[in-house]
Amino acid sequence: MRSVSFFFFVVSVLLVVLLAQEANGAVFGETKRLIDKVNRKGPYVGIVIPNAFELNPLLNYPEYKAKKIVIDVDGRRFRFGTIGSKQVILVMTGLGMLNAGVTTQLLLSLFDIEGVVHYGIAGNANPSLNVGDVVIPHYWAHSALWSWQRYGNGPENTLPLEDAGDYTREIGHLNIANYSTVPSSDNFLNNIWYQPEEIFPVDGTPEERQHVFWVPVEDLYFNLAKVLKSLTLEGCLNSTTCLSTPPKVTTVERGTSASIYLDNAAYRTFIFDKFNVSPVEMESAAVALISYQQRVPFIVIRALSDMAGGGEHSNEADTFVNLAANNSVIVAVEFIKLLPSPRENIVSSVSI
Repeated sequence: MRSVSFFFFVVSVLLVVLLAQEANGAVFGETKRLIDKVNRKGPYVGIVIPNAFELNPLLNYPEYKAKKIVIDVDGRRFRFGTIGSKQVILVMTGLGMLNAGVTTQLLLSLFDIEGVVHYGIAGNANPSLNVGDVVIPHYWAHSALWSWQRYGNGPENTLPLEDAGDYTREIGHLNIANYSTVPSSDNFLNNIWYQPEEIFPVDGTPEERQHVFWVPVEDLYFNLAKVLKSLTLEGCLNSTTCLSTPPKVTTVERGTSASIYLDNAAYRTFIFDKFNVSPVEMESAAVALISYQQRVPFIVIRALSDMAGGGEHSNEADTFVNLAANNSVIVAVEFIKLLPSPRENIVSSVSI
């Protein structure tokens, strides 16, 4: 009887330990078996999608062929399918930089991923572009990592911890007083200095930081994207509601992300003049930063749903969010169909 009781005690302890490990993000049992199984059939293109209204058009897109397998890990659902000849894994991040970074790292840590495609909607800071256009930037930055300078100090004053290499004045700053409604007035909020991200690349030395502000898209992916400029996009919601200009696909120099919904004309003008950015949104830089550190090629495709506060009336996303989401899916699908196989990538790089 004592041995039986001891047996049940040991089993109970093991169950508690395993459940605790599962709760802390470890992958065990059937989930681990499924992950190992799908990875033997890899690699895959990882498709990272911010929100449900951007995911659903792809799930219903004729050229996306879903497979039965779905794997849920740590609150994320990984869906498997094909687009053209490519095997793909779809995963939705949720809103903002934190969700996007965590989800992208999970994707790359769990699965055999050859490249990442991130698509969705964005605000537009570029006055030469229009709602409905789909933009593909060459560089991405996270523009909400700041050193906020105390009142009374200015551009000539060293920032706290600047001498230690933690912060810098090299990227530039926003002087909030310049945007006062009273000309030549001062402002206690003073200056915001933009900062680069600390990164720890997979091929670097652990705990030895590097810094990056503008994260580049790999040349192969960016050059492939240029082929998409001739695509035809949706221009109308229905027979009575259409865009004022036919939408187009274009590559641009830069995009920026922050966990901030931008609907302010003054900041829109500032960030375009300062950094020459076109799309402004809330996730892409996180996807870029994680992919870059893991040395996995990525590209971001964003359809412009609104003018980020620069329009004449209310925010245009209220009207055109679904049209923009559909256009981003069209371009993402066509880009994935252009991707060569991993073997073709190797042969191409060797021949170069």
